[in-house]
Amino acid sequence: MAAARRRKLATIAVLIAAAVLMFFIIAGQLLLGALGIPLYSFQIAGGIVLFLFALNMVFGQTKPQQAQEMSAPADPDASVAVYPLAIPAIAGPGAMLAVVLLTDNDRYSPMQQADTVAMLLAVLFVLWLALLAANPISRVIGAAGANILGRVMGLILAAVAVDNVLKAAAVYVRAAMG
Repeated sequence: MAAARRRKLATIAVLIAAAVLMFFIIAGQLLLGALGIPLYSFQIAGGIVLFLFALNMVFGQTKPQQAQEMSAPADPDASVAVYPLAIPAIAGPGAMLAVVLLTDNDRYSPMQQADTVAMLLAVLFVLWLALLAANPISRVIGAAGANILGRVMGLILAAVAVDNVLKAAAVYVRAAMG
């Protein structure tokens, strides 16, 4: 991919991911509350979806590629930047879950929540730089290295997902018992 196109896709993807995650920081807890969904339910659902995403990373594509739509999207770069790059690769279920949990109004002060937002923006900036450097990184690690790295990261992501589900289930059991 040409450098200008890669820069455009990376920028669009990171900005969309930032907007989605900022939405969840600002309105996630309010939205869940309005829908009557306890935080532990969201954590379990996010953990399950994250686990499925991780399985796809570990085992590779598990379903046949869906047929392309008859008409091409108005902006194919924006389409790729939104899916699969911005969502679910950057602002996936794990990231959405993390920002909601790390900005829980009942557990964290506004200053701690501001720190979370600052860290999120710093991580997104570093990710943007890594996306811009995708070709040199790919040349260094090679296709086999990328394959191995993706599968190992998928396994780690699966462990994080299971941990989220177990922690949320423990909260649910404690709430149900007392």
